[in-house]
Amino acid sequence: MVVAWAAVRGMVGLVLGAVMAVVELAWVVIAMPLLAMPSTRPWSFRGAGWLAEADRVRVNRWLGGTVAPCLAEGRALAYVAMRGIVGGLGGGVLVLVGIWVTLSWRALSGGTGQRAEMSWYDPITWTAFGLLVIFLAAQALIGLAALERRLAEWGLAPSDKEVLRSRVEQLSRTRAEVLEAVDDERRRIERDLHDGVQQRLVALGMLLGRAHRLDDSGAAAALFRQAREESRRALEELREVAWRIYPVALDDGGLPAVLESLVERSSVPINLDYDVPMRLGPAQETVAYFVVCEAVTNALKHSQAQRVEVEVRQAAGMLRVRVRDDGVGGARPDGRGLSGLARRAAAYDGCFDLDSPTGGPTTLRVDLPCG
Repeated sequence: MVVAWAAVRGMVGLVLGAVMAVVELAWVVIAMPLLAMPSTRPWSFRGAGWLAEADRVRVNRWLGGTVAPCLAEGRALAYVAMRGIVGGLGGGVLVLVGIWVTLSWRALSGGTGQRAEMSWYDPITWTAFGLLVIFLAAQALIGLAALERRLAEWGLAPSDKEVLRSRVEQLSRTRAEVLEAVDDERRRIERDLHDGVQQRLVALGMLLGRAHRLDDSGAAAALFRQAREESRRALEELREVAWRIYPVALDDGGLPAVLESLVERSSVPINLDYDVPMRLGPAQETVAYFVVCEAVTNALKHSQAQRVEVEVRQAAGMLRVRVRDDGVGGARPDGRGLSGLARRAAAYDGCFDLDSPTGGPTTLRVDLPCG
């Protein structure tokens, strides 16, 4: 069944290629004079680019190709010209098969509707000859399909220079984004220290000063108790800020330990599903932790979530992190925290995806390479 479906898909792809070959060759004939004039030259390349992209989709969909959508306009016209010739060959094979079927039908049935007189060996001869034609046609079509894929990979896939240029641009972009994310993180740490820990330390100093000036030991003892409570809260907030900078437990227990600690410290139930058979690298563990931490923090602060699900799995050389909450939704990927996560994931060649419709639920997914 699978083989039959693959054969049907390949036949459809070759038929479409034969039809497109007519259009491509016609465009080459039209585009050649346009190249002589600078004003019309962009139209020639643009039309060839459209045809090349349509052919890339055809090869990937019907002929099993895996060509990425990247093509320089300068190569599009050359590819369209060569593809038109190859597509014409496929159309020629299909036409020859059709002619043979027509001639065989007329020879066996008689051209006037009355069956022609045949010897006893004629059906055997036609059957053997038909099987040979089918075999040769199938081999020709299979070869043309393979030639179509190779031609698409050669003419449409980016060259080594284009891949290198794209990689350099991506690295430059992610480097700038990482620097921006680091600056945002520094500003957030400064705000946390200024608005949280610093204010509590100021209040602690004022309480100690008042207790020192009092002569009433009972009132002073009450102020000392308040000061001790303020010192405890300041220590907790300072510990939270330190965990947001870098959790030391990552060095000792790894990612499972810090995620379990995050679950224990959460004010809402968190269902943790951790399935990673071996210890990850420090970079992957750090990014995964910050993804989970930021997603859980957003769920607690903004989405009014009552339950959070955290799933961390390793499959096919990728670390897949998924955080889902049952909150009100409406999270925006361009927010300060989530955009920082996206930049952090991109710096490690990861993929970031956020699905948060109004009314919820919110699902955040990050895939990181961990080969």
